[in-house]
Amino acid sequence: MTSTELSPPAARPARAWLGAGLALTAIGWGANQFAPLIVLYQQRLGLPPTVAGAVFGLYALGLIPALLAGGKWSDVAGRRPVVLTALAVSFAATCLLMVGGTLPAWLYAGRLLAGVASGLAFGTGAAWLKELSVGAGDAAAGPRRTTVSMTVGFAAGPFVAGLCAQWLPAPETTAYVPHLLLLLAATIGVRRTPDPGRPAAARARPSGNPVVVKPFLVVLLPFAPWVFGTAAIALAYLPALVAGQVTGHALLFSAVATAVTALTGILVQPMAKKIHRAGGSRLLPASMLSVVTGIGCAAWAASVVSPVAVLLASAMLGAAYGLTQFAGLVKVQEIAADRALGTATAVYQVLSYLGFALPFLMSFAQARTRVAPAVLLLVVLGAAVVATAWIAVATHAQRRSGH
Repeated sequence: MTSTELSPPAARPARAWLGAGLALTAIGWGANQFAPLIVLYQQRLGLPPTVAGAVFGLYALGLIPALLAGGKWSDVAGRRPVVLTALAVSFAATCLLMVGGTLPAWLYAGRLLAGVASGLAFGTGAAWLKELSVGAGDAAAGPRRTTVSMTVGFAAGPFVAGLCAQWLPAPETTAYVPHLLLLLAATIGVRRTPDPGRPAAARARPSGNPVVVKPFLVVLLPFAPWVFGTAAIALAYLPALVAGQVTGHALLFSAVATAVTALTGILVQPMAKKIHRAGGSRLLPASMLSVVTGIGCAAWAASVVSPVAVLLASAMLGAAYGLTQFAGLVKVQEIAADRALGTATAVYQVLSYLGFALPFLMSFAQARTRVAPAVLLLVVLGAAVVATAWIAVATHAQRRSGH
């Protein structure tokens, strides 16, 4: 059940993880910086909503195969080469998006490459931070640092890009400049970061099952989509419900909602640490309770149609995202051997990204059935309650059987 070290960990500086963490922040920044500019492209380039949606969705087309390929590659070649490649691809993606301000066809290529960069970095980076955190005196330091690093990037990217687009000249270009500077800093940091992946030992392929498949399927499969499902409700569904009440400030309100969601996701990490120390088997069910609470608050916000209520619900959903992101990574690292950690983390993250489909599915159902958003969220709440009960029973059974 627990991972097996291939060799004793070498002593590393306490801050050795910062370079890898900065890389995850930079890639997360690049993943979301495009979002607040969609309205700008629609207004200045005349992109219809369907085309803008397709450009946005190309990110996932690049993300999923790159996640699987990057995780496996890093298990063989080490973490640093994969992350450096991801930073280079992210740099190219942002350059293409800058050109896309005058030649829209390049927006497609830029978003596709942004997805590839994220796929290469996220699974590999999570595994790398775990390895770099071995001497931290806290088994969960790696997942917590991964969650914070990615969340800072997810929040800061659209927030800074939105501010640049609002206040700077030539926003189609200048909104992307901060990301290029951050990528350069991250590249320098990654080159100086130790890579304890031991590729030679990984190629030796010691005997034994590298991943315990049953807990992955029984527990993580129903758990993972709620990670980004909660965040997606806060970022892509709730703000649109109150757009009519924030006329003229819709972009600013979305940026604030994004910041609130990310901030609570970070602030909840000490709580996640306490729950983990109190009993690791309680972490997944406890984090699912936060999902139930967050979606319940979202249903309330949708019923009262209040911007303040939406921000409060975003805070609760952000806390759920932070807890579930941490809990899922902890569980993966418990059941995967070191020689397969990159691959296992990548597969888990593919499952977690399925949650981004939730706002689309709710919008589609609303258009077809004319059911009120609050009712749809109550249906989602019911599904979360069922998933919570299942995960609680499954983790209890695993604890009693010793797996």
